Amino acid sequence: RASWGSSSVWCPLPLLSVNSNLMWSYEQMQSPLRRRRGLSRSKCFLPACILGMVALGVAMFRGASHMHVGQGVGGNGWTSGTVPRAAYAQSFTRSPRSMSFWLQNGLRAGVSMRARKGKKEENKYASTVNLPVTDFQQRANAPKREPEIQELWKESNIYQKLAENNPGEKFILHDGPPYANGDLHIGHALNKVLKDVINRYQILKGKKVNFVPGWDCHGLPIELKVLQSLSSSERRGLSPLDIRKKAKEFALETVDKQRESFKRYGIWADWDKPYLTLLPEYEAAQIQVFADMLKNGHIYRGRKPVHWSPSSRTALAEAELEYPEGHVSRSIYVAFPLTSLSEGLEKYKEGEGDLSVAVWTTTPWTIPANLAVAVNGDLKYSIVTHEALKGKRVIVATDLIESFAQKIGAEEGSMKVLGEVTGEELSGSKYKHPLYDRENPVVIGGDYITTESGTGLVHTAPGHGQEDYQTGLKYGLEVFAPVDDAGRFTAEAGERFQGKSVLKEGNEEIIQALNETGTLLREEAYNHKYPYDWRTKKPTIFRATSQWFASVEGFRESVLNEIEKVQWVPEIGQNRIRSFCESRGDWCISRQRAWGVPIPVFYNTESGEPLMDAETIGHVVDIVKQKGTDAWWELSEEDLLPEQYKEDARNGVYRKGTDTMDVWFDSGTSWNGVVNGREELQYPADVYFEGSDQHRGWFQSSLLTSVASRDMAPYKSVLTHGFVLDEKGYKMSKSLGNVVNPVEVIEGGSNKKVKPAYGADVLRLWAASVDYRSDVSIGDGILKQVADSYRKLRNTFRYLIGNLHDFDPHQNSVAHADLPKIDRHILARLSEVMKEVDEAYASYDFGKAVQVITRFCVTDLSNFYLDTAKDRLYIPAPDHPRRRSCQTVLNLLLDSLSTAVAPILPHLAEDLHLNWPYKLATSSRFETPWENPEFSRDAESDASIETVRALRNDVNKVLESARQDKTLGASSEAEVLLYCEEEATRAALEKLQTGDDVDDLQYLLLVSSVMIVDSADEIESCSHKSEEKGTETGVKIGVRKHQGQRCERCWNHFPASTFAESDVCARCADALKAKGHEAAHELSAST
Repeated sequence: RASWGSSSVWCPLPLLSVNSNLMWSYEQMQSPLRRRRGLSRSKCFLPACILGMVALGVAMFRGASHMHVGQGVGGNGWTSGTVPRAAYAQSFTRSPRSMSFWLQNGLRAGVSMRARKGKKEENKYASTVNLPVTDFQQRANAPKREPEIQELWKESNIYQKLAENNPGEKFILHDGPPYANGDLHIGHALNKVLKDVINRYQILKGKKVNFVPGWDCHGLPIELKVLQSLSSSERRGLSPLDIRKKAKEFALETVDKQRESFKRYGIWADWDKPYLTLLPEYEAAQIQVFADMLKNGHIYRGRKPVHWSPSSRTALAEAELEYPEGHVSRSIYVAFPLTSLSEGLEKYKEGEGDLSVAVWTTTPWTIPANLAVAVNGDLKYSIVTHEALKGKRVIVATDLIESFAQKIGAEEGSMKVLGEVTGEELSGSKYKHPLYDRENPVVIGGDYITTESGTGLVHTAPGHGQEDYQTGLKYGLEVFAPVDDAGRFTAEAGERFQGKSVLKEGNEEIIQALNETGTLLREEAYNHKYPYDWRTKKPTIFRATSQWFASVEGFRESVLNEIEKVQWVPEIGQNRIRSFCESRGDWCISRQRAWGVPIPVFYNTESGEPLMDAETIGHVVDIVKQKGTDAWWELSEEDLLPEQYKEDARNGVYRKGTDTMDVWFDSGTSWNGVVNGREELQYPADVYFEGSDQHRGWFQSSLLTSVASRDMAPYKSVLTHGFVLDEKGYKMSKSLGNVVNPVEVIEGGSNKKVKPAYGADVLRLWAASVDYRSDVSIGDGILKQVADSYRKLRNTFRYLIGNLHDFDPHQNSVAHADLPKIDRHILARLSEVMKEVDEAYASYDFGKAVQVITRFCVTDLSNFYLDTAKDRLYIPAPDHPRRRSCQTVLNLLLDSLSTAVAPILPHLAEDLHLNWPYKLATSSRFETPWENPEFSRDAESDASIETVRALRNDVNKVLESARQDKTLGASSEAEVLLYCEEEATRAALEKLQTGDDVDDLQYLLLVSSVMIVDSADEIESCSHKSEEKGTETGVKIGVRKHQGQRCERCWNHFPASTFAESDVCARCADALKAKGHEAAHELSAST
C-alpha cells in the first residue's frame, strides 16, 4: 500500500489494476505462471518477484510517501510495518538484501489489493441498520453444492419416504425406456427433467409417486455396438449365446453410466430397482402378452412384403425407419407389349405399331418380380402415339398425356390420341413380361392408383409392395420376391442378375436389360423420400418373407375407441396417432437377430408347421422367469417343451424357432412387465411422456399390445415434446459442431469462461421454460439468458431469507387485518400467482409456471414491493410494527414461492430449506405440502396501489433525467410535486398521503417528500418536469432538490428544524434509542 498523506492506494500484485477484496499470496502468484508455462516452483519465484517489484515500483514513483507491506508469520497470523518512501527507495537502490527481504516476505504473506484512494469514512451508523443476514449464498456454486444436496436426499431416503407416506393416492408416470447404447444427449435431459418436474409437483400435492426408470436393452442397436467393437475374425466365431453375453454386458455397463448422468440432473426415481427389458421377470411378462394376443386370435404367421434392411439383414417395423432428405432414385418408364386384348381394347387391335401399357417405377430392381399391371377402374386412359415412341402405341392415363409427352421428349400438344377407354375396359388384357417368357394380366387395383404422377398404370410386384400384395391376394397372384436376406438377386431372377445387389449393380443391370429389349422409354433421376434403416442409415427394400405378424385389423376399432378416451397434450397428438393406427397394416413382430426375446414357437421338422399354444408358451414363461431368455438358446427342445411333447422332441420331431421379437414389442409391453407387474404401481398409468416421434413408436406399440390383450389403453394421458435444435433452428450434429452436451452444461467445459458450469438447476429451468410441445432450441446464448433468469430468482430469494434472520412467525407475525395496504396488496397478488402456477403445473404448462413466477419476482417484488420495503426493513428498530409487518409478508412469500419453484429448481428450493431462518417441522422442502394462500383483494386499496405503481414509472423517468443532469444524486434527495387533473386519480393518491411510513407516497416513490399540488403552474417551478406529451397515469410531475437536511442514518431529507441538535431524523433517533444507550456510546466512540 502506498500512502499520500491521508490518501492511499493498494497496489495490486501481479495485475497492476484495481480489484476488490482480493488476497494474493506468493503461492497464488506462482500458480498461474506454473499452469501457463509448466514451470517448477523454484523457477516461478523470480517472475513472481519481478511482478512484485514492478507493482510496488509503480506506487513509489507515483509519489507515495509511505509503503506498507504485510509479512506472514508461519501462515497463521500477520505482522506489518509502514516504511517511509525514502527508506523504501534507499533499500531499493542501495541494499539488494533489504529489497529481497521485502519482496520475499511481502509476496509470501500476500498483498491486499483494494482501491483506497480518496476513500470516504464509513458511516458511523452503519452497524445500527438492520441489514440482511443469511448463509444462503448469492452464488449457487452448483458444481459443489448440488451434489451435496443430492447426497442429503440419498442419506435421508426422502424420495422413498414420500412415496410410501404421502397421504394422497398413487400417481404413476411410466418411463419410456431409452436405448442402453451410448451417452445421453440433450434430448434425454429435456425428457427426464420434465418428467421429474411432473413427479415433484405431484409429491408436493401429497400424491404417492413411484417413478421406475427403464432401459431398452435388446435389439439391433446394442448388437451392432458389440459387433462393431470386434474384429472380423472375432465376429465369425461368435455363437448366438456369445453375442447375447457380450450384448448384455454392454447394455448393463451403459445403464450404469446413463443412470449416474440422470441422477446428476436431480431426477428422483427408484434408481436401485429400475426396469430393464433384459430382466427375466420382464421377459416372462412380455412373452405372456404375446400368448394373450395369440389366444385372442391376433398373432399369425404369413409370407408378405415387409420393410427389410439388407444392411442389418432383418425385417423392420415402421417405427424403425427414417426418411432423410436428398434421396435420389433411378426412375424408369417402360412399355409392356400387350399380347391379349380385353373386349374394350379389341377395336384397337389393328393399327401401326405394337400396343403396349406404359408403367413408371422408382424401383427398377422390382421388374423381375412383376406379375401384373394395375389400373384404376374409374380413370380414363388414352391410346397415344408419337415418333418419340419409335412406332409404339402406348396406353396412359388421359390426364397424364402431357406430362408423359414431356418425359419422352415430345413437344406439348404433339402427342396423337388414337382413342380412349376406361380402366374397367382395360382390365382383362394381358401383356408379355419384357425380361422373361411369361404372360401377366392387367387388373383393377385400388384408390392408390391416381394421376398425380407416372402413367396411371402401376407395375405390380406382390412380393415387393404392400398395395401390390393386397392386389395380388385379390387376383390370386404369387408372392414372388427373388431377393435374398443380403438384398441380392437369387437364381429365380435369372443367371444374368443372380448375386447382384438390387440397390446397386443389380438395379443398373435391370435398366440395361430393358434398354436392350427396346421397352425402356425413359430413365431419369427422381428425388423423393425413401425409407432408410434408422440404425445403419442405409436404404431398405420391401421384400416378402415368412414372418410373424400381429393382425391389427382384428382390433383396430377398439384401438381407435381407446384413443378417444385418452388425454393428449398437445391435442394434435390425438390426430397423429389416430391417423397412424387407421392406416397401418399388420405389425411384423419377428426379427432375425440373436439379441432379443425369442418368439416361443417350435416347428415340425418335416412339415414346417408351427407348434405354439397356451400350454407350450406357459411352459416357456415358467422357464424364462427362472433363467431368463438365454435358456431358449441353452436348453434343448426336450427341455423347453411340456411333458406330452418331450418324447417327440427327443426323436427330433420339433425344432425351436430362431426369430426374436421386435424391440418395439419389448418396450411396448412394459405396461405389463412394470406398471401392471409391480405392487407399488397401478395399471393403467396416469401419464406417458416422450418425444413426438413416439406416436408411431412406443405410444403406438404400447397401445396396440394393451388393447389386443386387455382391451384397454395402458395410459390415461399422453404428453409429447419436440426435438431439441440449436439456436439457429438447425438439427444438432457433430459435423456441424452444434451439439450441446448436458454434462457440459452442468459441469462446464474445459474452458470455464467459454463454457461455464451452470449446474443442473439452470438446465432444468431451460427445460421448463421452453414450449416443449414443439421443437425447442438451446445454445450458449440461450443458456446465458436462462442463467440470468435463475440469478434473478436466486437473488430475490436471498433478499427474502436474509431479511428474516431475526423473525419467528409464532412470535413476530402481524395479523392480516393489521397489515398496511401495500402488504395486503402483495399478498393478494401472491394468492393469484400461486393459484395460476398451480393450474399451470396441473395442466403440464411448465413454461407458463416459469413465466408467472419470474414475472412476479421481478415486476411485483424486485421492481416494486421489495424496493419500497428497504426503508421499513433496514431503518426501524428490529421489533417495530412496520418492520414486523413487512417480515410477515416476506415469510409468506418465501414459504409459498420456494414451494412454487421446487419442482423445477429442487436444489435451490432445498438449499433455501436448509438455510431457513427459523426451525421448521420438516427436513425437506418436499415434505412441505403445496398450499395456495387465500388472501382476497381490497378493491379500494388496490386501486390506490395500482395507481402508485404506474406513477412510479413516470416519476422514475423524471428522476433519471435529474440524475443525468447532476441535479440529484440519489432519489432520496428529491422532492416530488404531482398535479392530477382527474379527480379519481387525485383521490387515490391522497389516500396514500398517510404519514405512516409505509403506505405513504414518500416511501412508495422512494423520495424525501411528495406534494399534491392544486395547480399545474406549480410544476413549472421545478427543475425537471414530465414531458409535454404526458405520462402513463396522466399526472404531471415535477422534481426538485429537497432543501432540508439529510439524515445521516436513513439518508432521507427532512426540514432542518426537525433535527434539533442531532444529525439523525426523529425516526432514526427513536430506532437508536430502542437499541439502547450502550449502542449509542459505541457509536460516539467510533466517531
